[in-house]
Amino acid sequence: MIYKVKPNLEVILTPSLLPLYHLQDKIVVVIDILRATTSICVAFQTGVKEIIPISTPEECATFKAKGFLCAAERNAIKVEGFDMGNSPFEFSEPTLKGRSIAFTTTNGTKAIKLSQQSGATQIVIGSFLNLNFLCKWLISQEKEVVLLCAGWKDKVNLEDTLYAGAVIKNIKHHFQMDCDSGIMAESLFLVSENNLETIVRQSSHAKRFQKLNSKTDDVKFCLQMNTINLIPKMEGEYLTLGKGTYTSAVPVDSAS
Repeated sequence: MIYKVKPNLEVILTPSLLPLYHLQDKIVVVIDILRATTSICVAFQTGVKEIIPISTPEECATFKAKGFLCAAERNAIKVEGFDMGNSPFEFSEPTLKGRSIAFTTTNGTKAIKLSQQSGATQIVIGSFLNLNFLCKWLISQEKEVVLLCAGWKDKVNLEDTLYAGAVIKNIKHHFQMDCDSGIMAESLFLVSENNLETIVRQSSHAKRFQKLNSKTDDVKFCLQMNTINLIPKMEGEYLTLGKGTYTSAVPVDSAS
């Protein structure tokens, strides 16, 4: 009897560890729950045409003359003079439909750019909002997967690690995982999933929002499960909805 070899699944807990991994011929899922990858998913649900991830606010601002909306965030704060920051509530505005957005954030867009520079063959965006849809798609691809947590300024963070654990819980039977960071991430999620919001509100980034006295509850919004059935994907220099099966009008149940 011939047994099919399952594709490998790995977790990178912070972009500072990227030099230790090979990304070629693998699907890289970039994770920045609070808030970039959540906001990106919301933007495409709203109907934006494309998003270009940018390294710096200075470069991002140059896209204004090209007709782009420009969104910039540093240290959880909207950069002065830009159209938007990094709150998912900003990316849900109906006026964004059909627009192109230049986007730079402290961690999320940095993780995307570093993945490109590290030779990632395929980069997609993950959030709790598109969790089950993403998991079903990852299983269907039958390719090696790397879950890249954006973290906070190259440090490990709680919410991204929890999300990696949630993905692993859903797809692990279809992959092989010889990865201690993956075991850690799943274990953390399994003991936290019934109390997820309370756990995440203890994180350094959630406390950052609290100190800023934000008018919106971005933490609660970003922890919503399975409200969006689409997968933003890098096509060249742009995030789009791709040319494959990256959207669905059909509700997604469980990825298990």
